[in-house]
Amino acid sequence: MQISSLNQAFEPVKKGNVIKPLFTEKLSKDEVSEIRGQIRENANAMAFNSALVQGGFSGLDENFEKQYEEFKSFLQEVGYSGKPIAQLSKDEAAELVSEDGFFGIEQTSQRIADFVINGAAGDKDRFRAGREGMIQGFKEAEAIWGGELPEISQKTMAKAIELVDKAMYDLGFSIINEEV
Repeated sequence: MQISSLNQAFEPVKKGNVIKPLFTEKLSKDEVSEIRGQIRENANAMAFNSALVQGGFSGLDENFEKQYEEFKSFLQEVGYSGKPIAQLSKDEAAELVSEDGFFGIEQTSQRIADFVINGAAGDKDRFRAGREGMIQGFKEAEAIWGGELPEISQKTMAKAIELVDKAMYDLGFSIINEEV
């Protein structure tokens, strides 16, 4: 999932080497660096698009349908299969971002964190790259938003970071890169 512009939807990375299928094959430093970069970009895209979708729900307006078109593939990627978002009533949209809703804090932060955790596959450098990409994605969403994101997005960001940090801690990894 590579972002070529901030207005594009979440898309799979199509460049680079294919990940080696056998765990016994060693990766070169360049391959490891490329994988870390892809993890960072992917986490960035996931966090960025999640924050913008949440922000769109909190501020439905006449531009919403146009914005929704940019997120159709992202919505499919995260598993949303409900009523088309542009056709939701305000009550239906509020339900989606409610505490237990598909785009609420719990479910969205869990999807973002799971994306980073699964992409890291237990590797501390990949965890750090994913965490960094996730935080950068939220920062880019704030820049697009024109300042501070809505409260739901801020809480989602904090919860996603907490989940990734806990997973790193549980594996004995520090969030601080001691090599720097």
